[in-house]
Amino acid sequence: MPDHLLLNQKKFFLDEIQHYSFRESIPIDGYEAKTLEFCKNWLQGVQEFAIQTSGSTGTPKWLELTRDRMEASAKRTLRLFNLQPEDRVLVCLNTEYIAGMMMLVRGFVGELHMTIVEPSGNPFANLDPEAEFDFVAMVPLQLQTILEQTPDKVEKLNRMKAILLGGAPVSKQLEEKVQLLEVPVFQSYGMTETVSHVAVRRLNGPERKDYYTAPSEIILDQDERGCLTISADVTGNEILVTNDRVEMVDAHSFKWLGRADNTVNSGGVKVQLEKVENALEEALAELGMTRRCFAAALPDEALGERLIAVLEGGPLTEEEEQNLKGKLSESLGKYEIPKQFGYLPRLPETATGKIDRRSGLTLL
Repeated sequence: MPDHLLLNQKKFFLDEIQHYSFRESIPIDGYEAKTLEFCKNWLQGVQEFAIQTSGSTGTPKWLELTRDRMEASAKRTLRLFNLQPEDRVLVCLNTEYIAGMMMLVRGFVGELHMTIVEPSGNPFANLDPEAEFDFVAMVPLQLQTILEQTPDKVEKLNRMKAILLGGAPVSKQLEEKVQLLEVPVFQSYGMTETVSHVAVRRLNGPERKDYYTAPSEIILDQDERGCLTISADVTGNEILVTNDRVEMVDAHSFKWLGRADNTVNSGGVKVQLEKVENALEEALAELGMTRRCFAAALPDEALGERLIAVLEGGPLTEEEEQNLKGKLSESLGKYEIPKQFGYLPRLPETATGKIDRRSGLTLL
């Protein structure tokens, strides 16, 4: 097992982390202290860990995760991506939330070499140029930034065993870009309550899929709303009912349709916000106006709920808005096309980098 890890290019030995006794020559900032605190607790054998949900779909809440569930999740990831002892992993997600925290657990359980950096748009920006990795988990925006700002890193990415994306939807633009990568790129499905991902979708290569697949030991089903239910070791073998509307492909695979709480009723017609957002992304890209966006609904006396779209950046001209609506009409029904457009200089995000619809609406 490696005897140390790298945190923001500082070497920390596991024995000094376990006893929280660091050399005085190493100054530690707040993020490093919190990361090392978790590592210390893990190395000391702590059995329960408090963690906060991201709050992207509701009010953030605190959960207690048990060590055995975290180990079960980590071992599943190690098997899935064929990670072996001494492999090198880059930890570039916030370690206070499930995705970053579980990268640390995978490192310890799998006896991996860990290089940890504070989250940033381009995780490779402040790394040793010679550093090589076998696996990394990122949010989509991080991979997009790497490909756009540092295309010279593609060769380094292609030498990895896999890249795992999560925490936010993968844009159509990014999905097209990853087709040029040789490294297998996966999109994850999971949440804090499932101790990170329970299913993945291959985004590139000949094994590319439009649906997620879970290992056979994960029991999937649907409730009366068409929402996914999950039962596995990571849920304590209890049935976890999600708010994710899905279409089952088979017993272990599903297509994700969107959040049940993102289904709005406009003029008596049910509209799924994620479907509108996907169409918006594609239409904007085809019109050469690539920018981030989200769909939402406002109360309306006549329709019940009025569909709107909020775009990042300056306002479109009236002609551009009409062209956009025309393009949307090619893939959306009458009630699925936004009735109006709003604009924000920058879309607000949650602590884990997801677009925060609720906060965005309050800023309009």
